[in-house]
Amino acid sequence: MSDVEVPEPDRIDGAPHPRETSKLFGQDTAQAGFLEAYNTGRLHHGWLITGPRGVGKATLAWKIARFLLATPMDDGGMFGAPPPPETLDIEPEHPVARRMAAGSEAGLFVLRRPYDEKAGRLKREITVDEARKLKSFFSLSATEGGRRVVIVDAADELNVSAANALLKLLEEPPEDAFLLLISHQPSRLLPTIRSRCRELRLNTLLPDQMEAAIAQADVDPSDHPAALAELSSGSVGEAIRLTNLDGLPLYADLITLFSTLPDLNRQAALKLAESCAGRGKEDRFDLVLGLLDILLSRLARAGISGPPPTEACRNEGEVLSRLSPHDVAARQWAQLTQDLGARARHGRAVNLDPAALILDMLLKIQQTAAKTAS
Repeated sequence: MSDVEVPEPDRIDGAPHPRETSKLFGQDTAQAGFLEAYNTGRLHHGWLITGPRGVGKATLAWKIARFLLATPMDDGGMFGAPPPPETLDIEPEHPVARRMAAGSEAGLFVLRRPYDEKAGRLKREITVDEARKLKSFFSLSATEGGRRVVIVDAADELNVSAANALLKLLEEPPEDAFLLLISHQPSRLLPTIRSRCRELRLNTLLPDQMEAAIAQADVDPSDHPAALAELSSGSVGEAIRLTNLDGLPLYADLITLFSTLPDLNRQAALKLAESCAGRGKEDRFDLVLGLLDILLSRLARAGISGPPPTEACRNEGEVLSRLSPHDVAARQWAQLTQDLGARARHGRAVNLDPAALILDMLLKIQQTAAKTAS
């Protein structure tokens, strides 16, 4: 038995796991929508919890799971039905809450990416072998009675076979079973999966809500909260990730690199690309890809409406204005954003060398800059 601590794919480094998060900020509408369905007897067996990354989807899924497993089922007893609940909150000392916090609740199954012991890392997909464990879960938990809940985090990561296995459960769900599917990009799911779920859409957070959520996560606040808010786009999870991985300094480095365009600083470009290569650099690679996408999107918007009123780093506005001075340039940057996004997804799928992929993207950015710079 390996003594290596297996990472949790649904945990943001440096922040509490969603099962440990006591309060959900800024998502009252979604919570009220589920509670209304429960209280009116229209509780669907499949729920698709959608929205941008890091806005509380997993926290809501765990909150709903606690509620369903801890709230007594109406058995039509002699004293009549209990009054309808007014909140999804469950006391932390409730036995179900305690078991869920300890990972020992028999009525809950969490379907997520498995750990590849040979490779020493998490797999990139939720495999069909993981999805098939649901059959055993429902068989064993049926003897306990009561509700059963499955959290899929995230449904976007299901491979084709796993998605089809889950679809069968959605088509013929076991009695008193509820499936909570978390999805960052629901359009990429099978249409048949989407059609068999009721959607709860979560929104990006307002600045005060973000501040409260970050404080709850016990993450050291950024020295530049306005810049962090700009780059995280109202996502607490993304703000925490940017803080933990020094995303703000990296974005400033990208702006410095873009300031040399169209005469790309090849030495700086190569250094950036090589910083993403090698084992253990996966987070750095993902961060660079994400920040490049953000920067290109901000370039495209700058050509239409001018530079953003709040800079994400010093001199950003000047660089954006020079490289994207008009709507024609904006369209070119928007097209490049789409093209490079597809290129990045393909590169990941075929395990292309990260350094080669980043360098290739920077060269294509240089070509576009040569056409647009004033």
